[in-house]
Amino acid sequence: MNEKNVARGSEQYIEIEEGISILSIKNETEYEQCITHNISADFIQFHFCVKGEIKFNFNEGSYALNIKEDNSLLLYNPERDLPINLEAFKDSWSVSILISIKKLHTLFSAEANYIDFLTEDNRDKKYYKEVPLTPAMAVILSQILNFNLHPSVRKIYLKGKAYELIGLYFNRPAEADIEQCPFLDDEDNVKKIKLAKSIILSRMTEPPTLQELADEVGLSLKKLKEGFKEIYGDTVFAFLFDYKMDYARKLLEKGQHNVNEVGLSIGYSTASHFISAFKKKFGTTPKKYIQG
Repeated sequence: MNEKNVARGSEQYIEIEEGISILSIKNETEYEQCITHNISADFIQFHFCVKGEIKFNFNEGSYALNIKEDNSLLLYNPERDLPINLEAFKDSWSVSILISIKKLHTLFSAEANYIDFLTEDNRDKKYYKEVPLTPAMAVILSQILNFNLHPSVRKIYLKGKAYELIGLYFNRPAEADIEQCPFLDDEDNVKKIKLAKSIILSRMTEPPTLQELADEVGLSLKKLKEGFKEIYGDTVFAFLFDYKMDYARKLLEKGQHNVNEVGLSIGYSTASHFISAFKKKFGTTPKKYIQG
């Protein structure tokens, strides 16, 4: 385990088992911090920006990629090493999962064709992808960044979280073959589903019923349910619940609101109902979560 702390910034690099490492960064200073690590071409890199913004520099600074809050970047180049040369902007948090292609193959051996760069045709090709974080992924990332456990169980805890995060990353029904998902072939339907998502998030304290939502976007109830799950990988209200809990978690971390105020902000009229829901999602109470 390798950990550096600079003022209110910290970097932690942990090899949790052979072929998998986690790099977590919390830059809570007013300055940019530079982090470098040598990573061989055998590794696939998953980078997740949880808060703020991070920048990756390549070819000695001649090329750069910025990853903003709630987004991720996947990098793989079997032809050359891709050393990490990362700038963490002020007040930014990020997590990187570094996994060898061999290890990833063992995890997905039976379903290798489900993942583009594990197929025979793509095995030797470069791979680059930016995708937004889902609320479920944000929860796992927060747990990785904020865990407070005895050193003897840290690695097994982080191993579980890394596997969970990779599983969630590849659980993207919207990217399935269009022929297998005829619903996605209809651009108008996709727009309606995206509108449904924006409606429930903007009115999360008093969301419409499923039937009201279906009527508002102009879809049948059946198409709303099927389409939403196809695009976002979850039911409407499970997605909304995850979003609300993640929203509440971020408010709590800022420390400017008490538990009751946070609960009210996401539609819970009583603190006890909010505490119960938060515990169901995160396995701890809001108060204990803040205390770390």
